[in-house]
Amino acid sequence: MSTFKAYFLEGLDHILDINGYDHILFVLALAAIYLMRDWRKVLILITAFTIGHSITLALSTLNYVVIKPELIEFLIPVTIFITAFANLFKKERDLKSTGSMQLNYIFALLFGLIHGLGFSNYLKAILGKNSSIVMELLAFNIGLEVGQIIIVLVFLVLSFIFIDLFGLKRRDWVLIVSSAIAGIAVTIMMETKFW
Repeated sequence: MSTFKAYFLEGLDHILDINGYDHILFVLALAAIYLMRDWRKVLILITAFTIGHSITLALSTLNYVVIKPELIEFLIPVTIFITAFANLFKKERDLKSTGSMQLNYIFALLFGLIHGLGFSNYLKAILGKNSSIVMELLAFNIGLEVGQIIIVLVFLVLSFIFIDLFGLKRRDWVLIVSSAIAGIAVTIMMETKFW
């Protein structure tokens, strides 16, 4: 198997691994306010997240940025909570307005920086002392991006089923999903070794 394919699969497996559900929760918190017809916006959103985490993933993997893992383990659920909590205050009319959703793009990019630091410990472990990591980083990030797109696609299908087929109000869907994610994020925060 080629090196590119191996690292692509590592990135894909890492984001889709249920044990790494914190990153899945963040992607779902970002996507919670969107519908299937918003797929282009969601793709841009997920790509903004990938850009954010790619920057710190590279900097941390190359040891240009070193932050205690315990702090990152705490900050990741904080980003999930903030994103999900912000969704709770979006009114029905806000969900239909493009301008009010811009905050999620900012969350995706900025909070992606924190998530990249979380990915870096994993990537450092599998890279070892490899002197040239550009291709490996690229492949890993593309794998993460594809995994995130799969997660969002499944979520958008679920939102279509509940909202468009079963008639659940969009606002109620956002409240249910975002409340559950915020609650799980608080639990993760409390379980970190940061305290």
